[in-house]
Amino acid sequence: MTPKEIALTLAKIADAKKAEDIRVMEVADLTVLADYFVICTGTSAVHLRTLAEEMEQTLKKQGVFPHHIEGQRSGNWLLMDYAGVVAHLFLRDTRSFYALERLWGDAATVVFPED
Repeated sequence: MTPKEIALTLAKIADAKKAEDIRVMEVADLTVLADYFVICTGTSAVHLRTLAEEMEQTLKKQGVFPHHIEGQRSGNWLLMDYAGVVAHLFLRDTRSFYALERLWGDAATVVFPED
């Protein structure tokens, strides 16, 4: 899978699992960290874990494995690193505090189709 396909797959999973305010940002021209960021908001720590588990399991079935997952103990922000794609799963207050969309404001937003 290409980084864009991974990012769109993560966004679709987030949408199917009722994540809020889902954003896919193309950051390849702005940083060497990743080609895409997927940012979404969960409603609780349990919801964040459910989102992360579904994302990880779905991509594993397609042969795509995370290089690193961070924040599983904090409960307010999970980061899933798929090399070319980094997924940020936040609780609302934490997302507002870090304001990644503002920090990476020059990034192009990728529209993902909603089923």
